[in-house]
Amino acid sequence: MTGIIISILRIITKASLPQTPKGLKISAHLYFMVATIFLLCCIIFSNLQHKLPVMQQYHQRLHQESTVCTGTKFWAVAGKIKGAAFGIFIIYIVTLSIFPGFIAEDLESKILRDWYPILLITVYNLADLIGKSLTAFYVMQSMTRAIWAATARLLFYPLFVVCLHGPKWLKTEVPMVVLTFLLGFSNGYLTSVLMILTPKSVPLSESELSAIVMTGFLGFGLVGGSVLGWFWIL
Repeated sequence: MTGIIISILRIITKASLPQTPKGLKISAHLYFMVATIFLLCCIIFSNLQHKLPVMQQYHQRLHQESTVCTGTKFWAVAGKIKGAAFGIFIIYIVTLSIFPGFIAEDLESKILRDWYPILLITVYNLADLIGKSLTAFYVMQSMTRAIWAATARLLFYPLFVVCLHGPKWLKTEVPMVVLTFLLGFSNGYLTSVLMILTPKSVPLSESELSAIVMTGFLGFGLVGGSVLGWFWIL
């Protein structure tokens, strides 16, 4: 949802502000002001949530169980869900190594001009939100299929390379928008599916730690994908 809000803000600032040094400076200021407000809201609500009855009950149960997340236990649970951990890792390796680095590869559109990257970023964020929201209506019930679907996203590499270096008709707006939409949609949906199914695949006492393991491997994927993303512009 945050990506959609940022995209809308960028569209508004680009449409309303002149593309001059002063206009770009104002646009940057607005971006960081909104980001700061969102961060402050997150900090405030994060502290307020501990006052909710459900959170108080959770902390009481946690205190009674004296649960300690040691490194040994972390990797023990990671071994039990290694397939799902690999799936979430490869999802973000693929996504972050393509987006937004690919768009920085100086994509050109005679029709959209400098609106083209903004459109692609908006399409990705919208598709990601749709994918995550879809799990409210349908969740893939097979963990194996979800992992294979995550691995199959490696096919995005040759598809985007062909669009970048292939025939001219593949460099047009429609193929790029479709591919970007599929990248965002699969990212959002498969992430949500794996995050939903994984805690159910382990004993209840390990379900919380399994979610922590998944979040950790998601972070590894973000970092690895971001580093690989530089290859599009090197």
